[in-house]
Amino acid sequence: MTAGKRIGIIGAGLAGLMAARELLSAGHEVVLFDKGRSPGGRLATRRIGDATVDHGAQFFTVRSERFRQEVDGWLDAGVVAEWCRGFGVAGDGHPRYVGRRGMNSIAKHLAVGLDVRCGALAFSLHVGTGPHCWELKLDDGSVTGFDALVVTCPLPQAFSLLVSADVQMPEALWRTSYEAMFALLTVLDRPGAVPAPGGVQTDPGFTFIGDNAAKGISAIPSVTFHANPTWSEAHWDDAPHAAVQALLLELARPWLGEAQVVASQLKRWRFARPRSLWPESHWSPHDRSDLAVAGDAFAGLNWAGPNMAGPNMAGPNMEGANMAGPNMEGAALSGLSAAAALLS
Repeated sequence: MTAGKRIGIIGAGLAGLMAARELLSAGHEVVLFDKGRSPGGRLATRRIGDATVDHGAQFFTVRSERFRQEVDGWLDAGVVAEWCRGFGVAGDGHPRYVGRRGMNSIAKHLAVGLDVRCGALAFSLHVGTGPHCWELKLDDGSVTGFDALVVTCPLPQAFSLLVSADVQMPEALWRTSYEAMFALLTVLDRPGAVPAPGGVQTDPGFTFIGDNAAKGISAIPSVTFHANPTWSEAHWDDAPHAAVQALLLELARPWLGEAQVVASQLKRWRFARPRSLWPESHWSPHDRSDLAVAGDAFAGLNWAGPNMAGPNMAGPNMEGANMAGPNMEGAALSGLSAAAALLS
């Protein structure tokens, strides 16, 4: 694709941000749209009083040389830091990284210099009738034209958008299902009972428990609890939400020790994690080179970039807490793969 094209990206999570930076560096005009209040998707951090609480992705790992290049830049810029090398007494020696000011600080770093339009819900897509190939309509009725598109929202939402443009995704792709998950965010009057280095992956009620103070992001004690999908889906339609919050607080009690909860919030992640991965790093229609679908449901680790060695798969499979897909790295590489497809 020759430089100077106008490219729209639906979704400003990690995949969308990585794609945008790659396309911008190649000389294209890029606009990102996200329904959230800030970029990042599941790179999500919330302030509750003086506490800083990660409520989406809790950490990330590095297994490929291509992602290592990106992370080295984040380390040099002081955006991320190593948290630990595994949980439990022995650990496993493999680094876990976190955003220095919360995981959302990574997204904010990537968004610098990009045209990111938050609070913008993509309503429908249409094949362009004017100078651009695509027309994107938002829920406010505005329509913007683009020469190419990258779609990185959850696949059920991507499917709905592409149907409006008469683009047919493979059935096995659009039928990808996602786990739902509740996140309980707590602020404590003193440190809780989460053992060093501040993370637990073995509790039967939770997929991950993260001590935000131990991670180095919160000035006061705060702990995030990710309820397991089975429990979350069983209680998803319970009302009121305060009742669900109370149940989770009771489940969390063993990990609080002598601490008292001074504040708590509940977060619902409807598309917390895909149950399966599409085997390719992105998807494009065979008859269109101006559209790529990417994100957390794609096996981004299958793509190592042009002239790069394949990924080093020796690292652990970071399930559970790494909510940006089975791992953040896969989502990042999927976004880079989508950008490379448009640039080829």
